[in-house]
Amino acid sequence: MTSDELRPTASPGERAPDFALPAIDSGGIVSLADYHGRASLFLALFIGLWCPFCRRAIAQIATTEQALKASGVETLAVVATSPENARLYFKFRPTRLRLAADPELTTHRAYGVPKPAPTPEFVSAFETTRINPDGILPEPLPIPEAAAVVAKLDGYTENQVDQADVERQWPQLKGQFLIDQNSIVRWANIECAREGMAGIGKFPSAEEVLAAARALPG
Repeated sequence: MTSDELRPTASPGERAPDFALPAIDSGGIVSLADYHGRASLFLALFIGLWCPFCRRAIAQIATTEQALKASGVETLAVVATSPENARLYFKFRPTRLRLAADPELTTHRAYGVPKPAPTPEFVSAFETTRINPDGILPEPLPIPEAAAVVAKLDGYTENQVDQADVERQWPQLKGQFLIDQNSIVRWANIECAREGMAGIGKFPSAEEVLAAARALPG
């Protein structure tokens, strides 16, 4: 895929880019410095809450948060929407995860998570590639249809903030990074890097994330 991002993706062995973002669960700021010298970090970068696969992945991460913590790894999910919109969503769908808001995708750019150029070829592939990321659908569906069905199953209705986020963000991809206590990236996963467009909406399994966490240097 071509991408309009200039920075190469942050790779294992590189120093993790710094960030400082509004915390969703409080009025404070969460930063990479909060973890430096104290704990390793599983950093998950999502797009806006309009993305049904992101909402489901956030719920999935919450089920592994305690196991990661037992391995000395804290978890931070970055959601690309305003703090106010995120707080409204998580008020009704509470989570134990620490969350940060990044509506302008500054962290995605810093970590080099690709945003493909929406060329006619990309749009055609997006509209025709069939997916069933977490197996919830009876059969794979074209990406837009799959997203609509999952949103309906979840009972989610977009608001005006979501619509503005879509226009600003699409087709931004998602990424996850394991960062050690010295702020060095040790593992990275980028959406679509393995399967191309068929990887849309897929998130690494709990087993894969935990295995990568156990391999972190002590």
